[in-house]
Amino acid sequence: MNALVLSAIWGVIMMFSGIITSRLKVVRVVAVLGIIVLLLSTIMELNGTKFFGFNLNGMLVFDTFSLLFNSVIFFCVLIYFLLSGKDIEKVGMNVPDYYALLFFVLAGVTMASSFNTLLMLFLGIEIISIPLYILTGSDKRNLKSNEASLKYFLMGSFSTGLMLMGIALIYGAKASFNLDVIGGTTTELTPMVSAGLLLLLFSMAFKVSAAPFHFWTPDVYDGAPGVFTSFMATIVKAAAFIAFIRLFRGGFTEVHAKWQLIVAIITAATLFIGNITAVFQQSVKRMLAYSSISQAGFMMFAIVSLGDAALEGLLYYAAAYCLATIGVFAILVRMKDYTYDGFNGMGKHHPAIAAANTVFMLSLAGIPATAGFMAKFYMLSVAINAGKLLWLVIIGILCAAVSVYYYFRVIQAMYFKDGEKQEIETGPGFKLLLGITAGFIIFLGIFPQWLIEKLYFFL
Repeated sequence: MNALVLSAIWGVIMMFSGIITSRLKVVRVVAVLGIIVLLLSTIMELNGTKFFGFNLNGMLVFDTFSLLFNSVIFFCVLIYFLLSGKDIEKVGMNVPDYYALLFFVLAGVTMASSFNTLLMLFLGIEIISIPLYILTGSDKRNLKSNEASLKYFLMGSFSTGLMLMGIALIYGAKASFNLDVIGGTTTELTPMVSAGLLLLLFSMAFKVSAAPFHFWTPDVYDGAPGVFTSFMATIVKAAAFIAFIRLFRGGFTEVHAKWQLIVAIITAATLFIGNITAVFQQSVKRMLAYSSISQAGFMMFAIVSLGDAALEGLLYYAAAYCLATIGVFAILVRMKDYTYDGFNGMGKHHPAIAAANTVFMLSLAGIPATAGFMAKFYMLSVAINAGKLLWLVIIGILCAAVSVYYYFRVIQAMYFKDGEKQEIETGPGFKLLLGITAGFIIFLGIFPQWLIEKLYFFL
């Protein structure tokens, strides 16, 4: 509850900060202070300190898992602000408003990770989505940004319609929006419940860019300003997955076996399409868009399983994936050439940046000693434990092997190809933070139990 109220308040503060001061550095510092406040308040709530005592009537439940997830997300957003804060200032003239919208998104993220009724799910998803439509088109001078914003808005509105129809059908069958009531009474799939379940499944699959509902992702991610693409591909995607697993664990666990195969097929299609299409991309930014689809395929393993281990794995995967992707985009948005050729010779001209970027790429590829390897291992493990899904595990392993190719193309360009020195605006602080982020990814890869034990400690 602390973070939900404070994120909304800080969003308003960010809006008025532009009136109080015209210095963008001050605005950036206020934003960083805000995310630190959110992180500390969430950790305090984990330890029993609540600032607000509103009666929520069970509509929102701030349990241990949601608070841990929020802590991970706020930490990743802190890294994002520190690494990419200056790049946000280059998008346009309305920098305080950009930060305000990001804080409003975080309010939606907090709600999406804590909902206990279908109405709160809808509100959380919409509070996340509406500011993103604006941020996607924030580069008004770029026609690709305007086009991406329009596509995102139209497709997002369509998926919202599917969600509302699904909620209406579930309510018609169960006479309640409460997940506890729905989960306690859903032991058989009636036609109305089945239709509502499928519509909710398709809507959430769109939000996490799972195939075949992924077609908006490459164009939107490629057209949006890179600094906001980084936010959408990490923080927003992770939040959508938490909402996804919370919805199906809370409302449809008893009939899990009857819809598991459908989710498994969506997972396989997401892995296959995401990886195969990423292979043929020449723009690294567009490759990362398709690779985010393949990463969504691995996170879908948690939805296939729904067990307690799936929650742990999803929490770990969110941390590993968000940190690596934020690091990659922090470097990419400061480059003028987004193609693979733009990375030629970076190992020679910018050795520190190239070394950090290598760690990020290795983690995304799932190479041992990085957090990405253990994240994929956890996801494959939960699928094996779910039983009868060995074929899906094999597909996951093969697709992980395919992903090594396009991630290593970047490493190959940095160290094994010559190119002219590209001017990248960096400073000692930026390089230091990149190194710390890369080091933390390696730390999580070698000591994965450090994060998982935090979950058991608070449980």
